[in-house]
Amino acid sequence: LAAGIFVHNSIDGDSAAAYRYTESRLSKIAEELLVDIEKETVDWQPNYDNTRLEPKVLPAKFPNLLVNGTYGIAVGMMTNIPPHNLGEIIEATKYLIDNPQAEIKDLVKIVPGPDFPTGGYIYNKSIAETYALGKGSVTMQAMAEIQERKEKHFDIIITEIPYQVNKSELIIKIAELVQDKKIEGIKDIRDESDREGLRIVIELKSDVNPQKILNFLYKHTDLQKNFYLNMLALVDGIQPQVMSLKDILGAWIKYRQEVIKKRTEFDLKKAEERAHILTGLVKALDSIDEVIATIKKSKDRENAHQNLVKKFKFSDVQANAILEMKLQTLAALERQKLEDELKEKRKLIADLQFILKNPKEILKIIKTELTELKNNFDNPRRSKIINTEVKEYHEEDLIPQEDNIITLSQASYIKRLAPDSFRSQKRGGKGLIGFDLKEEDFVTQILTAKSHDSVLFFTDRGRVFQTKAYEIPQASRTAKGKSIYNFLDLSTEEKISAIISYPKNHASAFLVMATKNGFIKKTRPDDFANIRRNGLIAINLKKGDLLQWVKLSSGQDEIILTTALGQAIRFPEKQVRAMGRTAGGVKAIRLKKGDFVSGIDIIIKKEAKDQRLLVVMANGFAKQTSVKQYRIQRRAGSGIKTAKITSKTGPIIAGQIIDEAEEILAISAKGQILKTEISSIRLVGRATQGVKIMNLDPGDKLVGMITI
Repeated sequence: LAAGIFVHNSIDGDSAAAYRYTESRLSKIAEELLVDIEKETVDWQPNYDNTRLEPKVLPAKFPNLLVNGTYGIAVGMMTNIPPHNLGEIIEATKYLIDNPQAEIKDLVKIVPGPDFPTGGYIYNKSIAETYALGKGSVTMQAMAEIQERKEKHFDIIITEIPYQVNKSELIIKIAELVQDKKIEGIKDIRDESDREGLRIVIELKSDVNPQKILNFLYKHTDLQKNFYLNMLALVDGIQPQVMSLKDILGAWIKYRQEVIKKRTEFDLKKAEERAHILTGLVKALDSIDEVIATIKKSKDRENAHQNLVKKFKFSDVQANAILEMKLQTLAALERQKLEDELKEKRKLIADLQFILKNPKEILKIIKTELTELKNNFDNPRRSKIINTEVKEYHEEDLIPQEDNIITLSQASYIKRLAPDSFRSQKRGGKGLIGFDLKEEDFVTQILTAKSHDSVLFFTDRGRVFQTKAYEIPQASRTAKGKSIYNFLDLSTEEKISAIISYPKNHASAFLVMATKNGFIKKTRPDDFANIRRNGLIAINLKKGDLLQWVKLSSGQDEIILTTALGQAIRFPEKQVRAMGRTAGGVKAIRLKKGDFVSGIDIIIKKEAKDQRLLVVMANGFAKQTSVKQYRIQRRAGSGIKTAKITSKTGPIIAGQIIDEAEEILAISAKGQILKTEISSIRLVGRATQGVKIMNLDPGDKLVGMITI
């Protein structure tokens, strides 16, 4: 039993050799579990075939149930106790002996968690709660390091894996993920393990992010695995009970006290028996001539025994010892040895009796023995404890955080592409072919977003849908994209009229919405935190109105709107109160007949003096104007002139605040795209027509712009 406890399985799952080829012996620490077993310290019972006796339990000099751990299932109950560090368990036991009222939080300072023989990392933010309940889980994670093999070529080196993970099966699983194309970027996998230790090398391709690959492996393989604790044990060898860390240590201390007590009683009994014999021998030596004469006059050994008992009052045991005494005992030195041994035995008896009368002495003995064990067998902790919850890895962890341009056409084709798909050109150029659109189709929406940003899609009927930017299909510059109906649950009767993107941990307090007919609404982003697949109501629109713009704001900013016919209004955001998700909004600007809102943006109040308003007109004209030229007005006014609109310039199709942007990306209805530096667009007054930034084909017009 003790030998089996310390036999380790193969980390590759190799089967055991045949019995005829194997032999086993106890390790030195295993022998400590058996010490004093011959001193009547434990009960014995018949073995399975009733041919011999076996111990019911072992004397166990240390809490092996925790140090080595155990696993088993019986009659509907399961126990799963992880291994722990010997030194930590010993120190915790000694602490509990000195402080019986100690709490779990005190013990956890000494035993911060399990200690697995295979090492690795252990994550558990609430290990104290786990040990208090006797059940819970800890997350085990392999020890892996990213090493640069050569410039921009990385390897993942795994040197420790979670407890009970089969190394060979782990490597096969990673290979299957590569073969099934569930993970890309792995070039080769090698097992370089030897007698010096475990080493798995995952060679990566040059164009991948090694940390993203490692995160994926943690999530989809046993490089990260949970160990579920269920510390169930038999209390008093009878009653199954889930026990806390303190309960198990306390039960072992109580059990060990009984073992020490039985051992002491056994030693006392043997010492008293020996002292009794020595007393008889010393007494016989004091009257040795009479003793010899008595023996000589006896007929035989039995008669001599009777005569010694009768004449000198020796016990049967003492009489037998005297009869077996050798003549050499009569020498002076031999006599002195007997007297010294008797003196020693009497002192030992007194010490043993003192121990039995004083339970605290038994506890001192337990502590002393534990200290000796620690000095002889303690090893450094192998598993590194991290007192936090392990990071949750998601699909987006494998997606690089990059800038993207997202466009949507009138026919609901959407695509995502990188900004560097377009080369920068001088103002007044013709631009590049941006899309392969059908003759009757044209682009209606264009925005920039990071790969991990959430993208909200607002429809002309006031509903909102949500997806991640990286989930939008990526396409080339000239591709038409993919129909949005493939991944949004839209009805064919509604169209996407506004798109907005925002980062995962954005600090904005509100979403500001503006409609084509001049209504504005402010709503908290939390109202759109859990959007169903079939969408949510974002705003109640009046008949004939469309929701076309949504911006993020802090709640303390200013709002500026531009109209198609060249008006603009600037007012404090506080003039728009926050409303519920299904509200319809309030009037933002009073429009002239035939006019409509063409753009909305947020002016950051503390940065207003350095910001400019960029307006772009349908026929390829654009201009910048300092925000300082737009006075603050009250909401719902008619605004002031922001551009000179003529048949040459065409109506304003976009108005946006410029701060740190460096380039503008303008797109035409027929798919022409121009990227040019904003600095090339003249800074002019309000009532001007600006400069031409793009030469358009006959019948074509600009439909949108974004800044980069």
